[in-house]
Amino acid sequence: MGMWELVVVLIVGLIVLGPERLPVAIRTVARWIKTVKSFTNSVKAEVSEELRVHELHNNLKKAEQMGMQDLAPELKQSVQELRDAAESVKHSFKPTDNNNKN
Repeated sequence: MGMWELVVVLIVGLIVLGPERLPVAIRTVARWIKTVKSFTNSVKAEVSEELRVHELHNNLKKAEQMGMQDLAPELKQSVQELRDAAESVKHSFKPTDNNNKN
């Protein structure tokens, strides 16, 4: 929106809502816009993460098909990331010695 369009919207809002309710309406619209932006950013982040996981999965399939030999550097990196993720999951589910003592 350009400057003149914004001025026209504010003037129409002032006429329709009046000077008492216009600030409240502006805050409400600003909150809606903030909520929508937050939602779209979270959706973008989720889609980006899903695409990254899908790419890692495809790279792992390629690596398995190649027999893990003579892998391209990006495939080696993907395989290493998957191994690191698997290790972190293993460590988070391992029982500690303190939990086993009764």
